[in-house]
Amino acid sequence: MFEYLKKSLLTGVGLALRSKKEIEDLAKEFAKNSKMDQDEAKDFLKECQQKYEDAKADFDKKIEKTIEKILLKLDLPSKSDIKTLNDRIDNLTKKLSDLK
Repeated sequence: MFEYLKKSLLTGVGLALRSKKEIEDLAKEFAKNSKMDQDEAKDFLKECQQKYEDAKADFDKKIEKTIEKILLKLDLPSKSDIKTLNDRIDNLTKKLSDLK
């Protein structure tokens, strides 16, 4: 049962959606209730914190990729496209000023 609860606590999306403090509190409570010794509890807490960081990073990457796909489908100009256009406008404006 301990392994089942541990795996449930460490699942990806559920873990990423919880706050770090909430995860630490859950891990501490779980360690206390499962009667772990102090070293096991520290290791478990460290593992929970690492899994949290990994899950959060993975979740953030998935969100970024989804947003990129949406922006591509919307066919919006990128920052570099806009910069290129602004540079061309600046060059043309300068040329027009020079002609006057």
